[in-house]
Amino acid sequence: MRQKKKNDLLTEVELEFMSELWALGEGTVRDVLDQLPKERNLAYTTAATILRILEQKDFVISEKEGKRHIFKPTLAKDTYQTRTLKDLSMKLFDDTPASLVARLVDDADLSEEALGQIRALVDRRLKNDTG
Repeated sequence: MRQKKKNDLLTEVELEFMSELWALGEGTVRDVLDQLPKERNLAYTTAATILRILEQKDFVISEKEGKRHIFKPTLAKDTYQTRTLKDLSMKLFDDTPASLVARLVDDADLSEEALGQIRALVDRRLKNDTG
């Protein structure tokens, strides 16, 4: 029996497939392929291999239904987002989340509307933490 791969983060192509599965909720290899941009032009076998790798990494499970496998995410998208941001904060921002947020809000391309939304989120978090 093959050893399961353990990796907490997804490669770019794995994330692309997970994004489609998160949007679908569950799906076959064909379902996921149909959601990808046509210019991706991936072979069915390539897509099946990527989904099997995701299964080995414990990001998805599959159930056999007739001749096909139905793949389901084992991890919610927001849980993965949190994990990835923590990893990014630790590796690139010296485990200082404030530095990560500071870099984000210093981005000149960030609109006033987006800054207002960030402020509202911070205000709401502060209100919830203090009572």
